[in-house]
Parts: sequence; structure tokens; C-alpha cells
Amino acid sequence: MAMKLPLRPTPFFGNKNRAFWRLQMLGWGGAMLLRALSSIANGQPWSFLIIVLIATITGFSISLILSVIYRALINRTPLITWGITAVVLAIAVGLYAFIDSWVISLYRTEGNSGFAQLFLGVFYLDLTLLGAWSALYYAINFYVQVEEQNDQLMRLEAQATSAQLAMLRYQLNPHFLFNTLNSISTLVLLKQTEPANAMLSRLSSFLRYTLINEPTGRVTVAQEVETLKLYLDIERMRFEERLATEFRIDEEASPALMPSLLLQPLVENAIKYAVSPLEEGATITIAAQLVGPVLRVTVSDTGPGLQPGTDPSTLFGVTSSPSDSTRVGLANIRDRLAQAYGENQRFEIGERPGGGFMVVIELPFEAREEAPSSRQAAPQLASQQR
Repeated sequence: MAMKLPLRPTPFFGNKNRAFWRLQMLGWGGAMLLRALSSIANGQPWSFLIIVLIATITGFSISLILSVIYRALINRTPLITWGITAVVLAIAVGLYAFIDSWVISLYRTEGNSGFAQLFLGVFYLDLTLLGAWSALYYAINFYVQVEEQNDQLMRLEAQATSAQLAMLRYQLNPHFLFNTLNSISTLVLLKQTEPANAMLSRLSSFLRYTLINEPTGRVTVAQEVETLKLYLDIERMRFEERLATEFRIDEEASPALMPSLLLQPLVENAIKYAVSPLEEGATITIAAQLVGPVLRVTVSDTGPGLQPGTDPSTLFGVTSSPSDSTRVGLANIRDRLAQAYGENQRFEIGERPGGGFMVVIELPFEAREEAPSSRQAAPQLASQQR
């Protein structure tokens, strides 16, 4: 059983204000420690540690003022940023060295060295401290800005991908809705209220499923098949015995994951081009099986198939005819698979052995264990309707 951590780890720069104060304390504390050890090693009395403490507090305070100025300069043009930074840093180092020299001169009342010598002596040390602090300040903030921009870019790319997938999945053929509503209207006119209510209920359940499911979400093959059966129940009320279906779903393929509503456009094309034009109708077969580490899903029909001499690759072209939904549907499926799996997928169309049309989809096999309460609404709705 997996253990849950009581606290979620957060990035060090997740809270920039807290990270700044932590680095301030750590940096100036380390500088004070090194300066104190150096003073003791050079034979200075213990009272000189008070001078070290005052110098550290002075440098800490000046660095806070510099942080305010640098924050206002960091997003300016390079000439302004580095030019003003050089001037401000020189003034800050001069002020720091002056305060250090003045405090040391008060401490060494009997010293032979003058104030100018003290000033030059501490100037280089203070320049090193504030120069290193300034360099680290800019380096860390530039790093944080780059990370924030990368995170923002990744979020925008994820949103764009999600929006594109949503657009592709929501491009349902309006002919399906029009024909279904027309059939319901005909049943109402014929006063066949029971079939009309059943058809309307199934339509609302199917449309509800298409809206509540995440466009980027994935479902199991079993759930996708149950949703497909819900769609076929609607179409079967129109075509009756002319629409025959056959499902060949291997047991080991049922828990495999696949993009939701991937098969509905393929079955819709099969109904339009195989069942609708033939007086005797046609049989649509949906098969799913595992081939090693690959899930293979096949949708085929016994219709007339492709016209002689038709190149299957031309079916992915862009069409300006609103009545030709085949190209749009197939192109959408191909794009959805490319977005979700990249090169780790296969989508092919062609002639079915023995006549008819066939689409083959291959995806990497992934499965998840699902609790009964987490199953999708579509299978439950479908079982309630039948």
C-alpha cells in the first residue's frame, strides 16, 4: 500500500520572497563566519568580533537597498541595467567601506594608520562582497525568470494541445444530429411516442457523454465499446435490420486505454458509405486485440469499399465540400493520435479482405485498474437503456 507524504515538497524558488531571505541569511552568515575565523587566525582580539558583526549588519542592510534598486533595473534594457548597476554598486561599496573604516578607526584609537589607509584596505574586501552579492542576485533572478517563462510556455503549449484536441473531438458530423432529430420528429408525427422517447433518451445520454468527458482523457476499450453501442442503438432505430454489427473484443484488450470517442467517427463513416447506400445494408465489425505490446483496433464494413483506383492517402486531404465528412473525420482521428502518441502509433485505411472498407489503429498498450465507482457514465447509461 502506497504511503502518502504529509507535506508536498515545494521548489526552493516557489516562494521567491522566502527564498530571498533564506539566501540573505545564509550568505551574510557565511561571510561573517569566514571573516571572524580570519580575524582570529590573524591574532585579532576577541573584541574585534564586534567589528565583524557591525560590518556584517552594514553589508546586510546595504544589500537590501541594492535589491530594491536591482529589482527595478532587471527588466530594463541592458545599457540601462548594467550602466546604473555599475554606478549604484560603486556608491554602495564606497558607503560600505566608509562605515567600516570609521568603525575600525573608533576601535583602534592608538593605531598608526590613517583613515585613508583604512578606507583603501577595506574597500577591496567590501567590493568583493557586494560585487559577488550583486552577481548572484542577477544570476539567480535571471534563472528564475527563465524557469517561469519555460513553465508558462509549457502551460501555453498544453493549453493549445488541449484546445486542439477538444476542437478535433467536438467536430461531430452535423448530419448525425440532423438525421437523428429528423427521425425523432417523424416518430412523433406518427404518434410512436415510445420509440421517440427511447431514441431521444439515448441521444441525450450520448451527447452528455461527449460533453462531460475530457477531450484529452482516455478510456478503456470496454468503455469505448459501450459508448459505441449507445451510438449504434440510435442509428439502429433508423436503419433497423439493415445495420448489423459485430464486436470481436479480446478479453485481454478490454482494459487497454485509448482516446475517448475515437471510434465513433469511423463507425459513422461506415454507416454513411456502407449501410446507407445499400438496400440490403452492411455489417460493421469492431475488433480489438493485443499484438505483443501493441493494442490493435480494427473497424471494417462489408460495403462497396473504395472506388477503383482511389488512393487511400487522398482521403486525408482538405475538402471544401461540407457534405464530404469522410476526409474531415479521418484527418481528425489521425491528428488526435499524432497529438496523443506522436510516432508511437499507426493509422491506416484500405480495402477489407473480401470487399469493403477497413481502418486499422495501433497504439501502445496501457492499462489501468479501475474501481466500479470510477467507471465512465456512458457504459452505465448504455446498460440502463438496453
